Amino acid sequence: MTAPAAPRLLPPPPPTVPPPAHAHPRTQAEPEPPKKGGRDLYLDLLRALALIRVVAYHAFNWAWLTLVFPAMGVMFALAGSLMARSLDRHDRSATAVVRARMRRLLPPLWAFAGCVVGAMFRQGWNPGENGRGIAGWAELLWWIVPLRDPPTDGSEWASQIAAPLWYIRAYLLFVLLSPLLLRVFRKGPWVCVVGFLVLAEVAQTGLVPLPEALRGPVTDLVVFGACWLLGFAHRDGLIRRLPAPRVWALAVLTTAIGGWFAFTHPTDEGYDLGEIPLAQALWSFGFVLLLMRFRPAGDAWVRRYRPVHAAVVLLNARAVTVYLWHEVALVLGVLLIDRMWQVHALETVLPLEADWFLFLLAWPLVGGAVLLAGWVEDVAARRRPRPWPTPRT
Repeated sequence: MTAPAAPRLLPPPPPTVPPPAHAHPRTQAEPEPPKKGGRDLYLDLLRALALIRVVAYHAFNWAWLTLVFPAMGVMFALAGSLMARSLDRHDRSATAVVRARMRRLLPPLWAFAGCVVGAMFRQGWNPGENGRGIAGWAELLWWIVPLRDPPTDGSEWASQIAAPLWYIRAYLLFVLLSPLLLRVFRKGPWVCVVGFLVLAEVAQTGLVPLPEALRGPVTDLVVFGACWLLGFAHRDGLIRRLPAPRVWALAVLTTAIGGWFAFTHPTDEGYDLGEIPLAQALWSFGFVLLLMRFRPAGDAWVRRYRPVHAAVVLLNARAVTVYLWHEVALVLGVLLIDRMWQVHALETVLPLEADWFLFLLAWPLVGGAVLLAGWVEDVAARRRPRPWPTPRT
């Protein structure tokens, strides 16, 4: 046992280790981030709400939902934060991180594609018809690596089911570009963010003509690029360091301009941000900035409500499955309702004509997809397959 130190002597201060170049000090008022390796339940809650909003949008076709909660901007920002976190790990290269992200994304897509393409073939689809030959069959590659919109047989149900795949395509492109984007971002963070917002204006005006095959992918990248970079900024602590008045001013300015542009440039779909690139970029940026800057402290409030916590855990563990299969659930829901109209007892009791009934009916069907196909996400992530993920006690 060592003798105690003399009363007047103080131990030397520990050596200070300079923080990484992209790290920033926190203030006392800032909420503590989750521990290393833990889940951030606030971000998980945002992702769960975004998925629910996506299903609601496709069930009700309410354009104003894109203004109330710009789900796609939220999802891209959260994905950008997670991508930056993975790239900051020192136990694997950027190439390995990209491969891991692709491995987690593509197998669930392949399972989905096998069912959808198989159904189209069963209905007599021939990709090489109308003189397309081998080129038509070659386009099936986009169901494997979705860098472009995959082909369908032109039927209404197939087009509806494949329409949301634009997000998978954009997510994959962001993943491939992220190692370069993160390096450039850390040299001039807010210049890069403003650059993407300017490019959204270019996409809106069409000043730079693009081939039809590139127009959709490029537009998605420039519209949601600022939100993806907000994910980087969240990871680096840049958003936490912004003074609250400046954040409010910036958010109000961008959402006001985005909202004004949406209301002065309505489309056939009304004030749907999905059809107005510049409004989507500005409104989503301001909305996401507020969500990430003014977050609640801790996550005990999420855990306190067990059904909410369970839903958040399930939706995050099966986010790709829910997103891919929710349109299938809605199509099947319409078919089931058509059958119900033929049963007099159901016709008189159930509100078969109400959109909210279709919305509610879709969720058990989504749950069926989770049970039947959700395990692919576990296998892709090299985890033990779980039929129905629940919170760990």
